Amino acid sequence: MADKKAQNQKSLEVAIQTLTQVASSPTTPKNIKKNLTDLITNLKSGQDPVSIRAANAISQIDDVTQDPNLPSYVRVTLWQAVSTLESIRD
Repeated sequence: MADKKAQNQKSLEVAIQTLTQVASSPTTPKNIKKNLTDLITNLKSGQDPVSIRAANAISQIDDVTQDPNLPSYVRVTLWQAVSTLESIRD
């Protein structure tokens, strides 16, 4: 049980790091940066269980990746974060 919790926390940290890199990139459009910054804040808050925060983040990232102004390499990086977040289970 504790091992799974530690694994979930590590996956969450990896996803946050990936999202932070995208949000801090000068090539990322400003509206995407704002969405990702809000998303990172929600992931870091401890109000909900990790699995719920991850599921909400996946949904929000899916919305962000639909933006036609998003460069394709940023989209791929966001999908990597989604893949990491999908590994989080309670």
